[in-house]
Formats: sequence, structure tokens, C-alpha cells
Amino acid sequence: MDLTVVAYVVYLLISVALTVWVARTLSRNGKVFLADVLKGNEKLAEAVNHLLVVGFYLVNLGFVALYLRNADGVADARELLEALSVKVGVVLLVLGIMHLGNVWVLSRIRRRGAMEHRQTHPVPPRGWAPPTGPGPWAAPAPGPRQ
Repeated sequence: MDLTVVAYVVYLLISVALTVWVARTLSRNGKVFLADVLKGNEKLAEAVNHLLVVGFYLVNLGFVALYLRNADGVADARELLEALSVKVGVVLLVLGIMHLGNVWVLSRIRRRGAMEHRQTHPVPPRGWAPPTGPGPWAAPAPGPRQ
């Protein structure tokens, strides 16, 4: 069997296994985070979590498939290991970047929700009071007219 084909098979096995492991880990541990971001709405958190996992699989497995080809071919065991280390290393970097991107987006959503929560008044306003005291906004004090 050609060593290039062996490199392809080993690369696919490692990359697909890593992608599945990372997706399952993110899905399992992301449920709690999503529930917090979505203010305890468990059903919505589960749906968003599932959508994120599907998108994660599509992007990463698509990248793995596109990155499969080796232009030079593999002649010996050393080139096989070198080609595999480069390919698997790039896949790991892409997986890490995807993970950081997801966490960044979710943290932005969480931060925005926390800011909206802080801006909510504990008691709704009941009316408006005109400004008082000295300053350009205050009405002039009544006095003798000239």
C-alpha cells in the first residue's frame, strides 16, 4: 500500500476522532454556560447547544476534508510522520480557534444580558420631576420685575 494513502487514512482517523471528542466535550460542558447566558431557559439552551454542535461539525469536518490532499506525496516513514504532524497540528489549531470564537460570542451575549439586567429599574418610574437647584437647566428664581 502506498504511504500517501496510509497518511490519508491516519489523518482522517485522528482528525475525525479529535473533532468528535471536542464537539462532545463542548456540548456537555456548554449546556450550563448556555443556560446561564439564556437566563435559565433550558429548552432554548439545549436547542442552541445542538445548533452550535452541528455547525462545529460542519465547519471542522469540511476543513478536514479540504485539507486532506498532500501535494508532494509520502515516500518514507519520516515524511509520513511529518505530513501527519503538520496536518493534525493545523486541525488542532482550527478546532481551538473555533472553540475560542464560540466562547467569545457567548460571553458577549452573556455580558449584554448582564448589562440589560443592571439597567432595569427595580420599581417602574411613576412620573417626572422638574430639575431644581442652581444651574443652567433650572428655572429662574421669581423676583421683582424691572
